[in-house]
Amino acid sequence: MVNRLAESSSDYLRQHAHQSVDWWEWSDAALAEAAGRDVPILLSVGYASCHWCHVMSHESFDDHSVAAYINEHFVPIKVDRQQRPDLDAVFMTATQAMNNGNGGWPMTAFLTPQGRPFFTGTYFPPEPQPGMPSFRQVLEAAADGWRTRKDKIVMSADYVVELLTGRVEPVADAAPDLRAAVDAVEADFDLIHGGFGTSPKFPAPTLIDALLVKGDPRTLELAQRTLESMARGGIYDQVGGGFHRYAVDPGWVVPHFEKMLYDNALLLGTYVRGWRRTADHDSGLRALFERTAYGIVEWLEREMVGEEGGFVAGLDADSCDIRGAVHEGIFYLWNPELLDDSLGAEDGAWAAEVFHVTRGGTFEDGLSTLQLRGRPDFVRLEDMCGRLLAERETRFRPATDNLVVAAWNGWTISSLVQGALVFDEPAWLELALRAAMYLVDVHLTDGDLRRTSRDGVADTHVGGAEDFGAVAEAFVALAAATGDPAWLRRAEALVDRAVELFGHEDGGFYDAVDAGLFDRARSLTDNVTPSGTSAMIAALRAVGLLSERPELVARADLAARTKWAGVAEHPRFAGAALADLMISDEARRGLKPAVAVVVSDDPFGELTRAAWRLAPAGSIVLTAPEGAEGFGSYLESRVDGLAYVCRGTVCFDPVSDYAELKTPLWSRV
Repeated sequence: MVNRLAESSSDYLRQHAHQSVDWWEWSDAALAEAAGRDVPILLSVGYASCHWCHVMSHESFDDHSVAAYINEHFVPIKVDRQQRPDLDAVFMTATQAMNNGNGGWPMTAFLTPQGRPFFTGTYFPPEPQPGMPSFRQVLEAAADGWRTRKDKIVMSADYVVELLTGRVEPVADAAPDLRAAVDAVEADFDLIHGGFGTSPKFPAPTLIDALLVKGDPRTLELAQRTLESMARGGIYDQVGGGFHRYAVDPGWVVPHFEKMLYDNALLLGTYVRGWRRTADHDSGLRALFERTAYGIVEWLEREMVGEEGGFVAGLDADSCDIRGAVHEGIFYLWNPELLDDSLGAEDGAWAAEVFHVTRGGTFEDGLSTLQLRGRPDFVRLEDMCGRLLAERETRFRPATDNLVVAAWNGWTISSLVQGALVFDEPAWLELALRAAMYLVDVHLTDGDLRRTSRDGVADTHVGGAEDFGAVAEAFVALAAATGDPAWLRRAEALVDRAVELFGHEDGGFYDAVDAGLFDRARSLTDNVTPSGTSAMIAALRAVGLLSERPELVARADLAARTKWAGVAEHPRFAGAALADLMISDEARRGLKPAVAVVVSDDPFGELTRAAWRLAPAGSIVLTAPEGAEGFGSYLESRVDGLAYVCRGTVCFDPVSDYAELKTPLWSRV
């Protein structure tokens, strides 16, 4: 027997399709059911790769007696936060407001039939624990409260909504002091282990990108040390490539083992930019960054490409051991005996030393994550990793979340394009083009961009600001790399539509279309990923620059003002906005983002690759054959075999030698 979720496009919802809980997807019909029965809504929000979501599901929702109680007293609604980030954002804000700032997934919320929260939390265990009631106790309390004190509960929910909808975003009248912002970021820097904050410790690609913009010694050291520490740590899959979600300790040793596309999409671009900013003479660090970038792409190509070409959402943290028991991270762990069995005694001992695999272990039961120590022979290292990967493929694999998310694919495409041109890897560009065509064929529908798809079929939900922004920016990158103006036209259509859909009265953007809730999703914080407003700012700048539409750049400037207060107050959590401010500050000092036009039919020629490696942040490198149309004045009177660099209204003399490109690219005007 299956419930309503069996036909969902979400792997997370399908994981609950065989439960006795009478689950609904979020819909007007579900809310009407609650109103008709006069019962509260039990809202459960998570995602397919969420470890604690699985735990609570097995402990509570698989329990037939718990399911029966839920069905009798509530209308249960299950939401995939990856599919409906608008719902997740609104109710996570309520959860954090009602729990002293604490939140997370699974998110558990009890709502009135009108969708207003009156009690919220996260994971609840099957049995009471110190300071934490059991899930059954929570259910009974909510049901009893609704039955005996419904009027007070409704008043409480109305009060919560009043507080949430009455909040005002801080406004700054002037751009923040960038020196003070960098000082605040540096104060949070971990001098011992690299990275920012303590534990759990998350990668911070948007913040690292901001620190790479200017390339001055202080910010560059913060960025490089963090990139090196992550690349050497257990958070990076030393054997199979790609990053896990976050580290549970300050030293990046033990990760939470799920792997998400958005982390790796952004980190790929950050490692490429880190490689660009690292001096040639620092060959060891450059080699490490290059190894990390290549590892991410190899993992993407091997494990994350769907049959139609789009990149899927992520991999679970859990998998089975040889006895069929489920463990977190077991797929990625080793001990000395396992290394010896895979590599032989001599190579096993070498690998144990290089990867810091000890008898005591760094995880549970004497098992270890792999950390890269010292400066080993990279040729021998890659041979070892290839053999270990082949052995690891015989293990039970973690489950794959097959949802295709538009924004995450957009960020992946952008990073692949830059990596392809920087490292001279045409196959990476083909990988990006295939994913982009998937978005065009499946996600672009009736002038709108759909948020998610599965198996080549798009959902009905319109994407959010981050989706429109990330995909538009990716299409600009493809237009510039391939010289195909069709990608630029698509990007223009996306940003024009996004301004209509998400424009906020203060000049910024809402995160999503109006879902008919008590509040409309909007966050100005840049965490691991850029906020919807930051994604739109980046897209407007890129589209405006390449399409010669200054009104789009002006719209980005207007939106950027809404981020100033966040940069001033918490720059560590405003990485994308800080990067944008850094680029704007350089522009005020004469180093405006450049457009470098390389007249050639070879996107991987020396001039093009040199321009991609050298161009300042925010610049665009356009490669197109002589006489090509669709890029305005950029190709007018341009001669084959030359590169032309323009900054604002100033164009420099063309060059034919890649060694001469640095001068016009970095000359201030």
